[in-house]
Amino acid sequence: MRPETRFSPDRLVAANIHPDTGLATDYLNHFNEVVMLIDMLPMMPDCAPDVVAWQPRSYVEHFRRSHFKERDLAIAAYEVSDPERRRVFDDTVARLDATMADLQRMIIDAPMDTLPIEQLTDLSEMRLKPLLAHAMGLINGAPVRTMVTEDTGDAQSAVDALFG
Repeated sequence: MRPETRFSPDRLVAANIHPDTGLATDYLNHFNEVVMLIDMLPMMPDCAPDVVAWQPRSYVEHFRRSHFKERDLAIAAYEVSDPERRRVFDDTVARLDATMADLQRMIIDAPMDTLPIEQLTDLSEMRLKPLLAHAMGLINGAPVRTMVTEDTGDAQSAVDALFG
């Protein structure tokens, strides 16, 4: 294949890779699956071991392990994507991973047969899902900004970021 067609917009779109960012939403399935399990915990607490078993995976590691048809293209496009977008994206993923670790610790540390459902739901709704939405935005071409939340800055900064 000629080098100029390797990252052509048509090829990227056909591979489900955003043509402007070089990132693929398929990566977020790694998080979406565990979020579904977390959402099921109130009705099905026996999903807790599956939540605890979840392991972080980098973007590249995810695609190396996946059956995604264009996984090599997804990795190559990520590696040549805008360095600032990739830095903010990777930072967001690191915060997703840290939030998942907090959630897993809450499950592990819970008293026998008593999951802290309300706290798990709050952590998922207030930190995990907004970070996931931010990562989705970065993949789909939203402006490159570090997401300010209560865990990264004061509450006023978080409010300012919403209206900025």
